[in-house]
Amino acid sequence: MIAIEIEKKMRTYEGHTVLRVNTQIAPGSITKVYGPSGCGKSTLLKVIAGLVSPEKGKIIVDDVVWEDTATKFSLKPQQRKVGFVFQHYALFPNMTVLEHLQYATDDAAWINRLLHFGRLETLVKHKPEYLSGGQQQRLAILRALAIKPRLLLMDEPFSALDMDMRGVIINELKGLIRELKCTALIVSHNPNEVDAITNEELAL
Repeated sequence: MIAIEIEKKMRTYEGHTVLRVNTQIAPGSITKVYGPSGCGKSTLLKVIAGLVSPEKGKIIVDDVVWEDTATKFSLKPQQRKVGFVFQHYALFPNMTVLEHLQYATDDAAWINRLLHFGRLETLVKHKPEYLSGGQQQRLAILRALAIKPRLLLMDEPFSALDMDMRGVIINELKGLIRELKCTALIVSHNPNEVDAITNEELAL
């Protein structure tokens, strides 16, 4: 179980606001996170991953404290074993497709499965600048899955995919998440596109 009760100040186009989240997320669930632009969807994922600190609150995952502002404790991001698909990919420009995955895992069989899943087998020597936007996004998804995360956080992970590829990736991703027995949160400006994969929802 993931218990989240946090407050985080945010700067928006209209000034300042406070993101307040008090929820519990069931283990093994795939939750879509949606709401209007600027409501804090991306910020919430970064707080859970430990990349951004809340002003107030607590995050507990499987009875382990990840964040507790009252005691000034924050588990380091690398200790949280979170797979994160960033909205703008955050790929390493000097690494090839294969090197991105090898950086995350030395499991060659798993890497090959992921390359097949992402339809990137023929592009293993390509660096991000030589990939299309959709190919870069698929690589970002593969990199997040490569560590076999206990928690998968995805920020607009399908926005650059064409309709056919989006359907294929979403359908196969559901099976991979179940196989890994991980919990997933997927942020989307268009929640309808992830209805086929999600079984819970969180509105901000």
